[in-house]
Amino acid sequence: MLYRRDLAFRSEWPSEDVQAIFFKCVRWQVEDTMDPINCPYHYYCDSTYPGNHPPYVDVLAFLFTTALYLVTLAIMVVDISRRGRTYLRESKRYLQPSGPVSLPLILLVLAKGSRINTVFPLSCFGPAILQLLQVSALTFDSRIDKDVRYAFLQASTISGILHASLYLDSIILPYYTGFDALVSSTFSGECPTCVCRKEVLVVGGRLIRYRGWSLTTFLVIGVLCSRILCRVTGENKSKIMSIKTLLESLGLILITVDCIYLIRRSPEQSLMRIAAFGGVLVLICLQMIKKMSAQMIQWHSAHVKLDR
Repeated sequence: MLYRRDLAFRSEWPSEDVQAIFFKCVRWQVEDTMDPINCPYHYYCDSTYPGNHPPYVDVLAFLFTTALYLVTLAIMVVDISRRGRTYLRESKRYLQPSGPVSLPLILLVLAKGSRINTVFPLSCFGPAILQLLQVSALTFDSRIDKDVRYAFLQASTISGILHASLYLDSIILPYYTGFDALVSSTFSGECPTCVCRKEVLVVGGRLIRYRGWSLTTFLVIGVLCSRILCRVTGENKSKIMSIKTLLESLGLILITVDCIYLIRRSPEQSLMRIAAFGGVLVLICLQMIKKMSAQMIQWHSAHVKLDR
């Protein structure tokens, strides 16, 4: 298991300052080696990290994302219980993570995320934020009367998710690259970050496969596009509705797989990180319960009509 192998290597890792350089390095330079047998590839970090934001920025990011999660959880519980549904129908569009108010703030956090790295490092928690955004987009479908406004809102959400994925990759890819450089390399001693490798160092490393710009993201985008198509052509088109439902289910399944994968294969195995991905899994479970409840109610109504 990756985590156990990680622990075995930690005793040989350099100081925390050098580790920070590895995890934040955005440009690794390869140079000629004099030992092609023992050191076929020699790398060193050729970039300078500007430093972390003050800790209060991390605290604000943590409070903001925690509030978003709690609001999303509350809305989903209320939707399942079917209480206060009329009141939340309009307000939840602005409260949800994929809404027009929260989404720009999420993009702002992720855009500055490479320097949010003290008490709430986005290199560890950024994937959970993107997954919260993806679950919100799959769960909540805004009921706007005008088709033009609906299409514009969904297009804005699509653009926001794509930008969030790119911002996240700019945070986690250097982190995963540095982790690979630490775990799969040996220090040559030429400089603090000089390492010898048996294989080429690739962007994002080879140890962790998760990416923000992935099939999961494009499935979520496909769901939003199918919703626009359903709205334009009319929701009585059974084929389009079936495709939309299938994409929604596949999207939730892939997000679940990503969560479990990151819990098991992440470099940082902290309780806070596990709780973050566990919280996303709770939202997915609630959405599945909501879907099954709606399906059972629909089946019950159909049987009642047949009995009459």
